[in-house]
Amino acid sequence: MDSRRVVTVSARVDAAVSSTDSVEDELELSTVRHRPEGLEQLEAQTRFSRKELQILYRGFKNECPSGVVNEETFKDIYSQFFPQGDASTYAHFLFNAFDTDHNGSVSFEDFVMGLSILLRGTVQEKLIWAFNLYDINKDGYISKEEMLDIMKAIYDMMGKCTYPVLKEETPRQHVEIFFQKMDKNKDGVVTIDEFIDSCQNDENIMRSMHLFENVL
Repeated sequence: MDSRRVVTVSARVDAAVSSTDSVEDELELSTVRHRPEGLEQLEAQTRFSRKELQILYRGFKNECPSGVVNEETFKDIYSQFFPQGDASTYAHFLFNAFDTDHNGSVSFEDFVMGLSILLRGTVQEKLIWAFNLYDINKDGYISKEEMLDIMKAIYDMMGKCTYPVLKEETPRQHVEIFFQKMDKNKDGVVTIDEFIDSCQNDENIMRSMHLFENVL
């Protein structure tokens, strides 16, 4: 689903009214496994308008008729955007970041809440979301190995076409540089405060964060 469609929603009132009725009927009458929260509640919880949520819901339901997406389906969808590489590992990490209640599936609510932060969130909110992505085991810290796992997954996803002369040790070298800057007290792990402070105050790290946002 192209996120540009979200910001170019038609302003025609008559179309909005008719689509509102049809989507609300779907929410009430469909026999999917998971029924999303009401549009009003999602509108209050996210930075999307009612019409934007309607478009997002249609796209989500087209890809996931059951109302939820499991990890394998998520990987299949995500890999279509990166045919030149292997996106499966990064998609696994991304799926876990969207699956906030860790039940093995991503609902429309999970998807919209995450997308709202990535597209419309403050810098602080985006960095907290990114920290959660890097904190693979969800212990509240980022280890050097966790950062390396994410970095390797990104390089694998971008493929040899993007990095034709990439040496095997390059991801580790990049992680060493980032981790040294972030681990302020040199205790071997990066806390969320260290992560946010480093990203906000280091121009090079912020550029790398923008690269990671682009692959989301």
